[in-house]
Amino acid sequence: MDARRTVEAVWRMNSGRLVASLTRLVNDVGLAEDFAQDAYLAALEQWPREGIPDEPAGWLLTTARRRAIDMIRREGVRETKYALLGEESAPATDQDLLSLVFVACHPVLAQESRAALTLRMVGGLSTDEIARAFLVPSATIGQRISRAKRTLAEAEVPFGLPDPDELPARLNAVLEVVYLIFTEGYAATSGDRWIRRDLAEQAMRLGRILAALMPAEPEVYGLVALMELQASRFGARTGPDGQQVLLEDQDRSRWDRTLIAHGFGALGRARKLRKPLGPYTVQAAIAACHARAPRFADTDWAAILALYDALSQLAPSPVVRLNRAVALLHVDGPQAALDAVEELAADPRLHRYHLFGAVRGDLLLRLGRHAEAAEELERAAALAPTRQERTLLMERAAAATR
Repeated sequence: MDARRTVEAVWRMNSGRLVASLTRLVNDVGLAEDFAQDAYLAALEQWPREGIPDEPAGWLLTTARRRAIDMIRREGVRETKYALLGEESAPATDQDLLSLVFVACHPVLAQESRAALTLRMVGGLSTDEIARAFLVPSATIGQRISRAKRTLAEAEVPFGLPDPDELPARLNAVLEVVYLIFTEGYAATSGDRWIRRDLAEQAMRLGRILAALMPAEPEVYGLVALMELQASRFGARTGPDGQQVLLEDQDRSRWDRTLIAHGFGALGRARKLRKPLGPYTVQAAIAACHARAPRFADTDWAAILALYDALSQLAPSPVVRLNRAVALLHVDGPQAALDAVEELAADPRLHRYHLFGAVRGDLLLRLGRHAEAAEELERAAALAPTRQERTLLMERAAAATR
């Protein structure tokens, strides 16, 4: 691995903790992120020339801290909130990282800004990657992040966990962001790797911390169950040369039975709390249907369709409806599924979503409309964010016309 790729890998794994540690010192999440970015850029410049340090994460923290002190001295800033900069820096704890998530998801921010900011600061994602996750232009995400940091600074939002009586109201936004981080790891929106386990594992760790912090909240357990059940498939989702393997073709003996057991356990705890189930718990129940089936042909698609009907009521979105159409395929056949997909065609949120074309192309192929299927799959390939997905879609397009 060359030095630049090492820098990027270290940044991915440590950016959240780096920003959390700096925020604990300066109590300003925007400045902390700026200092962390400065250290990242310094590493990109110096590591290829001087070599990779023995403690890469510690190097980033020390460099960021020095940049902060230099700026404060240069600008003559002497506010009390920067007094801690004179103390020794310490790596961020899990509680620091969780505190950073709650700060980034503070109610003074709009919902879409909370998610974008947390993905940037905790997940270490670039603006382009976040834009693809939200299906919006990069410029829009850049503006959201800038405004969010400015708003947090002007509102003087403190660094730390909310008071216990505030936690439930603040939870939904945090769960949304944690799951967005997981999904970027589960199916990356850019780069050479389709799966980014570092992000997925970070999200799973945050979910477990949340569960320990809020044991009476079923949706926390629901999210933990969903992530662990989906993560159990990592070993089967790519082939020997890194190509994408669809669910139908996966070797289920390679699914992680330990993660499946943990996921079932978390789902059981969510249900035992006997509160109305939320969207994450319903999605976990869908993932559990897949995990229980020893073969793809054994999947209980009727149960999955019913769960998607419930999810459509709890969390309506075009992506949920698209996934429901896939379940409908296995219950009522390809024409019923295609009719459901065609109803979504006018939704602008799906115009940049490659999986819409992938699903539609598959349905056309099943109906024997091979030329149309090939065109749709080629369009989907042009929108696909990763090389693996583009390759798979182009192979399916080519096969459609043979």
